[in-house]
Amino acid sequence: MNRSVRTRNADRTRPTARRRRILALSAAALLAAGATSSALAASPADAAHPVRAAGGNTEDPRLTGSAKLRRADGDDVRFSFDARFRKDQTPFDARGTFAFRHVGATESGWAKGRIDCLVTGGKVAVTSGIVTETDIPGLKGKRVGFSVHDRGRNDRLGYSWAATAGPWETKDLPKCVSSAPFETVESGGFTVVPWERPEG
Repeated sequence: MNRSVRTRNADRTRPTARRRRILALSAAALLAAGATSSALAASPADAAHPVRAAGGNTEDPRLTGSAKLRRADGDDVRFSFDARFRKDQTPFDARGTFAFRHVGATESGWAKGRIDCLVTGGKVAVTSGIVTETDIPGLKGKRVGFSVHDRGRNDRLGYSWAATAGPWETKDLPKCVSSAPFETVESGGFTVVPWERPEG
């Protein structure tokens, strides 16, 4: 029986063991600009291209970019972010979008959502947001978190469900919470602009 993420049957409300393993070890990733794989074409086109947050300037704290993760098993795992707030605001004023997708040999999953928090310091960012659209059962409406270390050509990324069976199992995750950025980037990359916290 096909037990992919897209299967619509009685088991759909309960993630399969294989899907739990796949999503726990990776992070269901999003299409980056220019991706042409037919396996990725089934998800909404805008899942790969978060809408840019309105306004701002080059000094505003932000996390932007898209990247494909390095995977020895050949799975295609991608993330994209456009999260920012004005330098006269706070991390809880952050707005923007995120998206992620994982395409494996037999299963796939994707999600996108709206940013609700962003903290940046130096070249490290932690952000979170609420999933607004997904084909992963039990994930819509949940908060997920991400971390990024902007290291030029050697960026790293982490996500809040690294130590669980999957993002749907995180209950009442606070804003701006994630794991350490333990994943490595194969192509693409992220840009982090630090937040200069006001004195006093």
